[in-house]
Amino acid sequence: MKNYFIAKSRRLRSTPYTERIENQGVTAYSVYNHMLLPAAFGSLEDSYHHLKKNVQVWDVAGERQVEISGPDSAKLVQLMTCRDLSKAKVGRCYYCPIIDDKAGLINDPVVLKLSEHRWWISIADSDVILFAKGLAIGQKFNVKIFEPNVDILAVQGPKSFALMEKIFGKKITEMKFFGFDYLEFDGAKHLIARSGWSKQGGYEIYVENTKSGLSLYDKLFEEGKEFDVKPGCPNLIERIESALLSYGNDMDNNDNPLECGLDKYVNLDSEVNFLGKEKLKEVRNKGIARKLMGVIIDAKEINVTKSVELINEKNLKIGELRSGTYSPHFKKVIGIAMLNKPYFEVSQTFKISINDSVFEGKVCDLPFI
Repeated sequence: MKNYFIAKSRRLRSTPYTERIENQGVTAYSVYNHMLLPAAFGSLEDSYHHLKKNVQVWDVAGERQVEISGPDSAKLVQLMTCRDLSKAKVGRCYYCPIIDDKAGLINDPVVLKLSEHRWWISIADSDVILFAKGLAIGQKFNVKIFEPNVDILAVQGPKSFALMEKIFGKKITEMKFFGFDYLEFDGAKHLIARSGWSKQGGYEIYVENTKSGLSLYDKLFEEGKEFDVKPGCPNLIERIESALLSYGNDMDNNDNPLECGLDKYVNLDSEVNFLGKEKLKEVRNKGIARKLMGVIIDAKEINVTKSVELINEKNLKIGELRSGTYSPHFKKVIGIAMLNKPYFEVSQTFKISINDSVFEGKVCDLPFI
């Protein structure tokens, strides 16, 4: 597949770390929330193996924040998500599907409760801020909505805990998953959450003080030499093996949370009010007509830039592949596909055309590992 350059412009924003990662050898970018998101540092497979054994520092400043504050902030945040946040605690992160009035997914962010009347919505790749402002205007909510200047650094991998302890002390290793706290570095306090877009463990540092953040970036590499620290980015192989869903790839506004296996984040029997609640009740009562599932394909390579049809032995379309990659663990292509009813049964077989060649595959549960 031919590669093309991404033309930088003011509309496509760089991050505070862009100069550093380019000096460190970034080889590809993607675009995420109108910002540059590193997509590769050389071999995808080499980075995959390194991430699973060591520690990486990621520039994920493209994971933008939508700050909502004010007396009606909790009402607005709850209106946007099908997850019951009525008992949300300050200092905790919550994975929250955001849906519209037809139950279509708008985004699947992590929501941080900073105080009783102040929230950050840490978004995937879509313009949640416009959705939030539209709802606030329509509902006449007393809120302030804006994008704060926050540029996240992620420290991921099994050795991330030792590296972060070396810099911030023992306290950081006692942080619970999806908890956050404020820790000081170089004269500034940083909100640090035990979270990240990998299953290898780690932290996300919500940098508001750019000078201190750049100093911290350099410190992570200085102190991380003994842990074989390297620059990295969300890894396609690792995230698909772990079934970490990617908004815009695996799911979008045409899908609802129940189809995407997000049932435990859908609270239809609580008293909270949110958009799309009645529609989701209809879906639950009727049963879903399709479902995100895993697939394993007898192929050695794939590049998914658009949905690819899955065909059964009767030459009927049973679903579509939405993401895929070669897995060194399985030594085959694995992927995430939306399967139509009744074909989302485990071990259902299919055929798929890749680069004008036909390969066989089968349906499996998620996650793969």
